[in-house]
Amino acid sequence: MVAPLEDVTVVEIDNWMASPSAGAILADLGANVIKVEPLSGDPMRDMGRPAKVAEDKKGFDYQFDVSNRGKRSIAVDLESTSGLNAVLTLVSTADVFMCNLLKHRQERFGLDPAGIKKVNSRIVHATLTGYGTAGPEAHRPGYDVTAFFGRSGLYDAMREGELGTVPMARPAQGDHTTGLAFVGAILAALRLAERTGKAQTVETSLYETAIWTQATDYAITAVDQAPLRPRARENMIIPTANRYPCGDGKWLVLNMPEESAWPKLCEVIERDDLVADERFQDIRGRFQHMPEIVAAIDEALSHKTRDEWGEIFDSKGMIWGPVLGLHEVAADPQAEALDVFPDLNSDEIGSYRTVAAPMRFVEAKVGPKGPAPKLGQHTREVLEDAGFAADEIDDLVAEGAVGE
Repeated sequence: MVAPLEDVTVVEIDNWMASPSAGAILADLGANVIKVEPLSGDPMRDMGRPAKVAEDKKGFDYQFDVSNRGKRSIAVDLESTSGLNAVLTLVSTADVFMCNLLKHRQERFGLDPAGIKKVNSRIVHATLTGYGTAGPEAHRPGYDVTAFFGRSGLYDAMREGELGTVPMARPAQGDHTTGLAFVGAILAALRLAERTGKAQTVETSLYETAIWTQATDYAITAVDQAPLRPRARENMIIPTANRYPCGDGKWLVLNMPEESAWPKLCEVIERDDLVADERFQDIRGRFQHMPEIVAAIDEALSHKTRDEWGEIFDSKGMIWGPVLGLHEVAADPQAEALDVFPDLNSDEIGSYRTVAAPMRFVEAKVGPKGPAPKLGQHTREVLEDAGFAADEIDDLVAEGAVGE
């Protein structure tokens, strides 16, 4: 089987996690992805927490790997005229140029859409930023915790109650979500470039993607601009769409918004008395007395473990989900069935698990191809492929324009 993008070449100048994660997915889809790094390397290298593994598996950069697997790395000093020209030579025959440099830095190096189109009239120029390339925030650097979670309103919407503490996201949640949006835009632009024979420019940002993830809320908020009321468990609208702790301290989530779910829940947890209680006879009454209902359900669920309740809920056809820890998901049979954590092989540590992109093809060869490259691992190889002679590469290395 062939890979969908095996005839596509991508040159990316990016760092950290959002844009690189999109490049990793394109590599999974078969693209030849060339990662252009500064001589000091992508600052994300060696930034991740060390894994608790056997000695022979230690020292491997697992977090950098997941967003950079399957690529080739070339180390280049963009401040060097000859180094920058080498990059433009790569771009001249590429299908996609990905970049997360801010607009003014793209323009400074001639890597903005206008500059890139001068060397390649059919390329897709794709930019990912924190806040977009227009408006008062266009020149502001942004990370996912600031642009995706903070400024988009997502952190505030996730508070527990109106004055609850602002939560803290896990690393790169917004980055990888935005990376998916970036991939979609690039693939559509590739199709358009093929149809028109003309270069295309696409953009996305952490900020815009985060707003899209909250589109259900913003469909109303964009109209009335009323503040969102964050909801603690005790002031949710209905008790059958809420989260509850079980007897082992583990939590589960219910999501049954229909009116018939209330008596069914009471029956399953053996609290039929709640159905008969005059205070809880309709949705309004249950909303007004939500603290009492939550306390009653908490008490009922305290008599069994989360997994025991899960079996009961499944047998009764109830819509629920366990609140799993990350370590539980890594061992989840459902994840195993979907091959969410496929194995890769590295010359450095042998076999290790990585994380699959959320897509599967039945009739195509798709998936992680290999580990992330070492800094400048493919500098000479990539330049040779681009037509540079061995002595030309030696000169570039000697003057510090590129690194091996």
